[in-house]
Amino acid sequence: MSLRVNIKPSNRSFTLDEGETVLQGAMRNGIVLPYGCRNGACGACKGRILEGAVDYGQYAAHILTDFEKKSGFALFCQAKPMTDVTIEAREIGAAGELQIKKLPCRVQRVARPSSDVAVLYLTLPANERLQFLAGQYLEIIMRDGKRRAYSMANPPDDDVHIELHVRNMAGGAFTEYVFERMKERDILRFEGPLGTFFLREDSLKPIIFVASGTGFAPIKSIIEHAFHVGVTRQMVLYWGGRRRSEIYMLDLPLSWQQEHGNFSFVPVLSESPPEDAWSGRTGFVHHAVMEDFPDMSGYQVYACGAPVMVEAAHKDFTSVCRLPEDEFYSDAFTPSDGAKLG
Repeated sequence: MSLRVNIKPSNRSFTLDEGETVLQGAMRNGIVLPYGCRNGACGACKGRILEGAVDYGQYAAHILTDFEKKSGFALFCQAKPMTDVTIEAREIGAAGELQIKKLPCRVQRVARPSSDVAVLYLTLPANERLQFLAGQYLEIIMRDGKRRAYSMANPPDDDVHIELHVRNMAGGAFTEYVFERMKERDILRFEGPLGTFFLREDSLKPIIFVASGTGFAPIKSIIEHAFHVGVTRQMVLYWGGRRRSEIYMLDLPLSWQQEHGNFSFVPVLSESPPEDAWSGRTGFVHHAVMEDFPDMSGYQVYACGAPVMVEAAHKDFTSVCRLPEDEFYSDAFTPSDGAKLG
């Protein structure tokens, strides 16, 4: 027996196939709800159940607390309705217009901007192009069927190749292949585009970007897209790492700062060793943002990187700095099977 999901406030509805989560059913019906990792680890898909009952599925306990469940919240990537349900959720119109494809690609080039980051440049078959929104990601499909997700770092208008930033994760099956065995002309398969982390171009608010590590990848895509389409809003990027090598493309945002009067850049290191000879900002990257912007009530924030950073930024920006809840957009890189890694 199929079940029906009703969405508020849009009043749209769709039916679920047996065993589908709310998110899976919505995507199958061409309705795009906010989501990120799709495995219950990031919280981007969190919404409220107004009517009906669901099986909450598996998720990280700190992402969906017991108090939130009692208040009606669920993670739509995990929640499987047991009755017809009515949910409260924001719909993402732009992402739903893009076709999700499974495609082969060839490794054109591998760059190593630091010892633990590889930048992959992938080419598609001659008759294919990947249409995506700046900030979205794809999932590499490995030979055993497992998936690893990486954000596109190139902007959509530069579709000659796909650029991925891969951090070397201890014990990671795909990263081990990238850093130890990958060769130019190797063939990979992927599915995409995926995700709802992209620039909301209908706003005139100034933008604060916050990245940690390879969380820079989708933000690079968004910023380069903003430059390409002539966005005139003020933009500032805070990029955090433990040491200098983790800001692995330092010269690029520095060049943006010189070339664009509406853009500024603040690198921040949290554990800089003496050999870095670092004279810039130190501490946690989101604390640096709070020092410079104690009142964020008139801003949009786009945050991407380690879950601990994204979660802390969301909590502190909204509770301390008066950032509106619906003006915080995030993509947390959760290091688990099928989750966001970079």
